[in-house]
Amino acid sequence: MTLRLKSMLMMMLICSAALAGCLGSEDEGEKSTSGVCSGDELIVAYEIKEDMPADDIQNPQQIANYLCEELGMNVKIYEVGSSGLAMEALRFGNADIALNIDGGPAWVGWNAYGLDVMAADTKSDGRAYYEAHAWVKAGSEVAIAHLDGDDSTDPFSLLAGKTSCHTGWLKSAGMLMPMGYLIGNGYVTVEGDMSDTETLRVTINDYFDGSTGAGNAASIPESGALYSGYNGALECLSSGYGDVAFVKDSTPNSYCANEDAALNEAWCLDITEYVALPKFGSSPSHSVMFNDAVLDDDKEEMIRDALVDMKKDVGGLEILNNVLGTDAMISTDTETHLGTYGAALMNIPGISSKYGNAFTDGSATGSIKSTINIAYYLAEDSTVDANAQGMADRLASDLGVDVNLYDVSSEGMIIQALRFGNADIGFMEGGPAWIGWKQYGLSVLAVETTTSTGDTHYNASAWVLKGSDIADAHLDGDDSTDPFAMLEGKTSCHTGWLKSAGMLMPMGYLIKNGYVNPVGDASDINSLRTTIDTHFDGSQGNGNAASIPDSGALYSGYGGAIECLSSGYGDVAFAKGDDYSTPQKYCGDENSSNNEEWCLEMDQYVQLSSFGQSPSHPVMYNPELLDVHTRNAILNAMLSWSDEMWIEDYPMGGQNYTGCYNVITHQVADIPMNQCGGEIISTVTSKGFKLVAGNSQNHLASYSDLLGSIPGLSEYYHSSDKYGITDAEDSEQS
Repeated sequence: MTLRLKSMLMMMLICSAALAGCLGSEDEGEKSTSGVCSGDELIVAYEIKEDMPADDIQNPQQIANYLCEELGMNVKIYEVGSSGLAMEALRFGNADIALNIDGGPAWVGWNAYGLDVMAADTKSDGRAYYEAHAWVKAGSEVAIAHLDGDDSTDPFSLLAGKTSCHTGWLKSAGMLMPMGYLIGNGYVTVEGDMSDTETLRVTINDYFDGSTGAGNAASIPESGALYSGYNGALECLSSGYGDVAFVKDSTPNSYCANEDAALNEAWCLDITEYVALPKFGSSPSHSVMFNDAVLDDDKEEMIRDALVDMKKDVGGLEILNNVLGTDAMISTDTETHLGTYGAALMNIPGISSKYGNAFTDGSATGSIKSTINIAYYLAEDSTVDANAQGMADRLASDLGVDVNLYDVSSEGMIIQALRFGNADIGFMEGGPAWIGWKQYGLSVLAVETTTSTGDTHYNASAWVLKGSDIADAHLDGDDSTDPFAMLEGKTSCHTGWLKSAGMLMPMGYLIKNGYVNPVGDASDINSLRTTIDTHFDGSQGNGNAASIPDSGALYSGYGGAIECLSSGYGDVAFAKGDDYSTPQKYCGDENSSNNEEWCLEMDQYVQLSSFGQSPSHPVMYNPELLDVHTRNAILNAMLSWSDEMWIEDYPMGGQNYTGCYNVITHQVADIPMNQCGGEIISTVTSKGFKLVAGNSQNHLASYSDLLGSIPGLSEYYHSSDKYGITDAEDSEQS
């Protein structure tokens, strides 16, 4: 009885203190203060959650009462069940402002409906945001790449294959901002449905620990689980489970840099062991949103000033703490508050639907380009015009947009077209792709497989003959007898001038690792020829001249290089190695009559350790110009082509079929032959087996590491007639 009386008295006290909240009429969804204030009407949208305690439901009325007194307006609370509905209320003019809007819904409201921010809460440090960073351990390859001052060693590109530590599923600093940044800037390729947030989980697992088939599983914890939250993600990194933690700029200091070390977490490393990569962007605090098309400018200014001035008043400050959990509001604008956050969020699969079904046309933010241009270089001796057009026509059919071929005169001009937005995607060779990636920020979208088993590289290796001093040094198990050091003075067999496995990769490896000293002008590619002649046969004044044949000449190509070695002319041949080795291709058939006549027995060929991986041809794009929704649509369409093959009079189900056969659905499409996926891949994309999703780091890193050591190579790609890359935009117009 006493408790009941106290409750009744407390309710009477609340109603006395907040007359407007208990007096006057109430419409459904609104609580009016019209009994106290008789000025202009101000409707405030505020989310009332289903599980909100009864006492908290009264909280927004405190702001209504405060604004009523400060502005002399008739202030009403418009109760909504979600932030998405608050945005809808602003959109249709049912509310003037919306309070306490989280970053995600605020971004969708801005991006889909043109709503704006007038003010924002501040964090404990006075900022209206916190910065999202990737943190790694000092001494790791990622940290070294960040701190070495060399722009070519991009730390973000090295995250591929690492184990990632996230604060939780779809958390801002712990997932949305880093993944949005990495996807948007072309480090990560999304493969799957862009309308489904679960695509992001698959993307994370594939790119990080799954991208190299090693490492721990990515840590995406449930709330309260091991490694959850900001401290959990940092513990994940500190413990050695993960290689990178996605947290706030202040997280390491919060948990591991207290003056009293006893207050630090038990798992903390020394604070100097944590290295932050450049920030992904700023994650915004809760904002006050409005519709500029509805709210009068003078009224907007009055409301903003009143909200910002609340911190100056004792009563206002108490309301800020009780209702919004902040010590102050600051005046801001939409771009300042949501810009970098929005730039990241727009790349996240399914993000619009994530923030409420009330966003009825939020999918408009995910539309693809109406016209797509493909940069395509048709060599003079090529006859695939019709096939290239078939590819464009097929992509147009798959995506429902216009697709055009953008003809270029060289591989380098593909780079130019992508750089300046005249083309959206382009098929490229490894060398120009490397230049495009390292010097112009282009990214890999998809790559060809070089074999039916799905390889996207082949290994470049040196081959010597059994019984030679080099072979003996390689096989003796003695690290002091280095076979690469013994190549000096020998006669080398190359597949041709500036060929990947036959010259660029072995010479890049030997120069990079100090076996070979470049001779001549470091900016002139011809110094490489002098370097080869000097180091190999010319270094001791004896031996045959190094074999650097022109196309079609004696000892040219992969077969020619191994013939050069087999015939005794050369001492070492640079060709392909491992599972798809050059000796195996020409000399490894069980039926010896199928082998080349110059072949030795297979056991006579000894492969030295691989120099690295030479990449298959990639599909490249410019992440600064091609939005994630369009490139994801292009990728998914191209990946589906790998399931198709052209058949003619093929018996199936009692009938003979001619058309494009899908090996997954077992359907035969009645489309032109040059639009069938298998034909596109085999005739247009350099005769690959299929297309698979790719990223720049995994596909080009090993190759790039070696090519960067070749003197004058970058200048050659820029200045030669073959590539013709220049820095002037107008040079590539056609």
